[in-house]
This record gives sequence, structure tokens and C-alpha cells, in this order.
Amino acid sequence: MRGAAHDTRVLLRRSLRHVVRSPDTIVTTVLTPIAMLLLFVYVLGGAIRVGGDRGEYVDYLLPGILVITIASGIAYTAFRLFTDVSGGVFDRLRSLPVARSAVLWAHVLTSLVASAVSLLLVVLVALAMGFRSGAGVLDWLAVAAILLLLTLALTWLAVVPGLTATTVDGVSGFSYPLIFLPFVSSAFVPTDGMPGPVRWFAEHQPVTSIVDTVRGLLAQQPVGADGWVAVAWCVGLLVVARVLAGVTYRRRIA
Repeated sequence: MRGAAHDTRVLLRRSLRHVVRSPDTIVTTVLTPIAMLLLFVYVLGGAIRVGGDRGEYVDYLLPGILVITIASGIAYTAFRLFTDVSGGVFDRLRSLPVARSAVLWAHVLTSLVASAVSLLLVVLVALAMGFRSGAGVLDWLAVAAILLLLTLALTWLAVVPGLTATTVDGVSGFSYPLIFLPFVSSAFVPTDGMPGPVRWFAEHQPVTSIVDTVRGLLAQQPVGADGWVAVAWCVGLLVVARVLAGVTYRRRIA
């Protein structure tokens, strides 16, 4: 265990250095969600009514932007792993006395750290734009726990294309559905005004329950069944993704 922990820590430092030295990663995972936040509030916010003014729309919009921030970061998790595999780093690490689990866990932990920093920056920008929340410490901890679960689940899911993709386009395409899903949910507008089939899909896909739960916690409102549904989606996806990642990894190193 001590060897695996040490190897993971060393590889984690390496991976984090690559993130800091990669400007395109910072642009994609931080500036893009912030640009979307600015666009929806200051350009489209006047035409979108959720029961209040633009300031209240920031409160409504932020949970959806946080989910998109996570999805944007996950795309680079898959890309970094793909780069290690295609560049021969993965095979070189296998030839060294490095714990096998450390290779994947370093990428997973890097994703968690990078996503946490990105989420914090987005929240700070939202505060500057007028976002306000009376949520207490426990509510914020609950929000952090849900976002952490979602990040962890999607990160393990990203391991699969990171290990199996043969081209950059192939590994990049993995993130498109993740970024698209919030647009067909309650992230940007209430689902009440959507056409029947679209509304049904929006109300029964995971992003809506996650966004509604985070929104309710930040607004100090009862989350009801949405909270349990959100946790169930995150835990279920995490279990499935972890199993798929483990199977894929064992086949890759066989």
C-alpha cells in the first residue's frame, strides 16, 4: 500500500505540472464555462425569465454551468490518458517497478484537483456577477459532495476512451454528449415550456436531478426526491464506470 501511495503521489505531481503548463487546458476547463456564464446572463438573460431579474437568473444558471465545467474538465482527463498511451509513456511506466493502480489513480486525482479549482473560479466569477446564496456550511458541503461524486464518476468513465481511442478526434468526441446533456435539462430554463417528448427526456435524465438538487441546496429550499435521485445517478454511474475502466485497463496491460 505504501508503494502504491508513493507512486500515485509522484505521478500525480507529474500530471498536475502538465495541467499548469498547458494553456489550452485552462482555456477549455475554466474560460469556456465562464464565457458561457457571461453569455447567458448578459446577452440572453434579458429574454429568459425564471421568475426574476438577471441577478436571480445567475442564481438559477450557476448549477448548470458547474456541471458543464466538470464535463469540460473530464474531456481533458481522457485526452491526457490518451496522450500517455499513444506517446509510449504508459508502456514505459509498465516496464518500471510502479504500482499498476498508480497510473490510473494519478489521472483520476488530477481530474478531481483540476475540477475543484475550475469550479471555485466559476463560483467566484458568479459572485462578482451578482450570485448570492444564504446556504449554510452543511448545504455547501452537500453541494461539494454531489459535484465530487459526479466528477469521480465521469472521470472513471473517461478512462475508457482514454485507453481505447486510436485518434485524437475519437477521444475528443467522448465529451460531446456530456457537454450537450445540460442543454436538454433544467440547467438553463425550466422544463415546463419544453415540448412533450423533450420535456420527458429532460426531466428523466441525470443532469436535471443533479442541477435541481444543487440549485435547491444553494437556495435553501427542500430538495425532496431530487436529492436521492441525483445521488443514485452519481453512485450508479460511478460503479458502472469503475467496473468498465477496470476491465479496460486489465485488457490493455494484458
